[in-house]
Amino acid sequence: MKSHARVVIVGGGIMGVGLLYHLAEAGWTDCVLIEKSELTSGSTWHAAGQCPNFTSDYNIAKIQNYSNQLYPKLEEMTGQATGWHGVGGIRFATTKEELDNIHRVMGVAKKVGFRMEIIGPDEIRRLNPFVNTNGVVAGAWTLDDGYVDPAGVTNAMAIGAKKMGATIIRNNLVTDINLLPGGEWEVISEQGTITCEHVVNAGGCYAARIGAWVGLNLPIVPMKHQYLVTEPIKEFAELDKEIPVMRDPYPNAYYRQEQNAGLIGIYERSGTEEAWFGTEGQAWESESELFPADYDVIMPGLERVMERMPIFAEAGIMRVVNGANPRTPDHNPLIGPATGLRNYWLSCGQNMGIGQGAGAGKYLAQWMMHGASEINMVGVDPRRFGPYADMEYARAKSHQDFTFMYQLHLPGEERPAGRPARTSPLYEKLKDKGANFAQGFGWERPKWFSLDGREEEKSFRRNNIFEVVGDECRAVRERVGVLDLSSFTKHDVTGPDAEAFLNRVLANRMPRKKGGIVLAHGLTEAGRIESEYTVTRLGNEHFYLLSAAAANLRNTDQLNHARKDGEDVTIKDITEELGTLVLAGPRCRDLLSKITDADFGNEHFPWLRGKEIEIAGVMVRALRINYVGELGWELHMPITQLERLYDAVWEAGEEFGIADFGMYALMSLGKEKAYYAWGVELINEITMIEAGMERFIDFNKGDFIGRDALLQRQKEELEWNIAYVEVDAIDSEVRGGEPVLDGDKVIGVTTSGAYGYAVEKSLAFVYVPPEYAAPGTTFDIEILGESCQAKVLGKPAYDPKNKGLRS
Repeated sequence: MKSHARVVIVGGGIMGVGLLYHLAEAGWTDCVLIEKSELTSGSTWHAAGQCPNFTSDYNIAKIQNYSNQLYPKLEEMTGQATGWHGVGGIRFATTKEELDNIHRVMGVAKKVGFRMEIIGPDEIRRLNPFVNTNGVVAGAWTLDDGYVDPAGVTNAMAIGAKKMGATIIRNNLVTDINLLPGGEWEVISEQGTITCEHVVNAGGCYAARIGAWVGLNLPIVPMKHQYLVTEPIKEFAELDKEIPVMRDPYPNAYYRQEQNAGLIGIYERSGTEEAWFGTEGQAWESESELFPADYDVIMPGLERVMERMPIFAEAGIMRVVNGANPRTPDHNPLIGPATGLRNYWLSCGQNMGIGQGAGAGKYLAQWMMHGASEINMVGVDPRRFGPYADMEYARAKSHQDFTFMYQLHLPGEERPAGRPARTSPLYEKLKDKGANFAQGFGWERPKWFSLDGREEEKSFRRNNIFEVVGDECRAVRERVGVLDLSSFTKHDVTGPDAEAFLNRVLANRMPRKKGGIVLAHGLTEAGRIESEYTVTRLGNEHFYLLSAAAANLRNTDQLNHARKDGEDVTIKDITEELGTLVLAGPRCRDLLSKITDADFGNEHFPWLRGKEIEIAGVMVRALRINYVGELGWELHMPITQLERLYDAVWEAGEEFGIADFGMYALMSLGKEKAYYAWGVELINEITMIEAGMERFIDFNKGDFIGRDALLQRQKEELEWNIAYVEVDAIDSEVRGGEPVLDGDKVIGVTTSGAYGYAVEKSLAFVYVPPEYAAPGTTFDIEILGESCQAKVLGKPAYDPKNKGLRS
């Protein structure tokens, strides 16, 4: 066995092999995959092999679509049979909300490029003459997907990887992984030790146990999942063409043809069980193991499948496969860098590994090799989960996710498992005042306030709280509003080299004067957008960095990994130490004058300035900046003093008509001001040039990460530009992922949208070719199946001269 390699992948299931294949294909052939037994002997071999395209997640759709494009070609490329059956799939809609979701997915399909048709019950029965469509409103027929032999497709990629120069070592148990003083990784196995630059944990159900060797607590829970195969069915044998794979929310199940038999997979709505083969996670000696059949837990779903497909009821059961299926709290896999560790990568937590294995491998390979993938990976980045996502949380969420497998997750729906995980001291008080909360990086954040006891009617369309959110927005625009945003990621960067360090790591120049505030971005070497910070200079050697809640671990890694030996700089995550109130509106200054002696007038406290002052007896970092576009301050104080300051603010604000507002209103107000959001508009797919963010780049300050790439990008013809548009929406706003159309031609994609109550317009951001980005240009956006005209705006819809911010 070789002693050195560029990459070592631990785990020989489809996720590990899929990555090995794509690393080798892209030119990194000095890669070794180590598997403790035979390839696929974990959770891959017993999978049902489903390869769906149906998803409303734009980036997951790209991952799955790539897999479905590669799998049909692998047998010819490698000589290994893959068992690809391109039978397509049909996802049922049984409610008008599910039909709306199908229209959303149709939009994703148009941009991503997989074929899909929305069909009625008659067409469904033509494609599957045995199905009962009672209660079915429509079906999403995805023509390019199907199913595959999991072992066959994995071995095909393994053969391909070896042909390209990669190495696979079977029957070799990895027993430990260590970080060496020089930054390399030591992978210890029964057959010897390999030193490598990159290590990848592709351990499937064993991934959490492998991660623990290096101090990781991965939120992965193996769950038991059962599918059964019937005895041969005569009618199937007589068909000229296989029926599509059916996915059905009524029984919470998938079912299809398996040669001349039937295959039925049930996600039980109660009685879910975890799949542990050992007392300390999966026992190493477990391989190709299954659990005994448990008919009791799947019987309610099975009975409903029989209602749908009476032909199954007449066939006996030939076998039941009850195997381990790893899950994460949010259903998505963990694909990307592990938190706090350099060059330790994760490719695990995949409950849909067969359908995502090749795509995940392709895009993770890009990330490892080039510092960023060509698609937005925020939704699968392992660092989307923080320490709050412990095993108790992971179990609660994973069980819930399993039971809701085919239940539509509606906009505004807040599922309760594992909550609350993180709260500010205001949580109970705001809850008593009618706050409805959304979870962001574990934090419970006010979403909107029910002042009359109403509950939100969940929908893709404008609903019964449309005007409630409007009232919150108007309170901020006309009077004064307050929002608890303690979830902000907060870093103190201090030391003699702090300024030079930040000027090297971020694209904008750091404030030169005490109290100065700038917006600055961290980039990859290729100039792609990695992060966004609001930076305030609090002292000669003290900078305060604010960023999105979800960026906490990513940004901590970015800052720490960028620090060079010998730099005298200290980076401290103080998110948990400070609470934050956003106070905004034209009466904001009047309110503050009642609870502080500090001068908040323009002369002494101008826009984009920060000060440490006392308000209501509390020492506060007061920053004159906000995301709503009005006169206002962010107030950052010891989190133990948050409630005290909130009470003082509320009492002082009552004469000015103060109101609580939530995240719904925040997004609406920010959209009126054409403010971008990190991870939505500002993503790793594009540079600052495509995003129109040149004003936040200082090329004259000297070298910074990504500088050369940006200078080169300025000389190149751009494929995309961001555009800010008003939309002639009917009764639903853009949500992101909708196709942008010029006639029938797909020319771009939306990123986000919201209704602007002050301007009475539906507003959105899109990425389109540069020729479509000029102000006044019109095109269409497809929203829930309706083409809505959009017009590019050349300035913010509300207060384009920033009179409110500067007042």
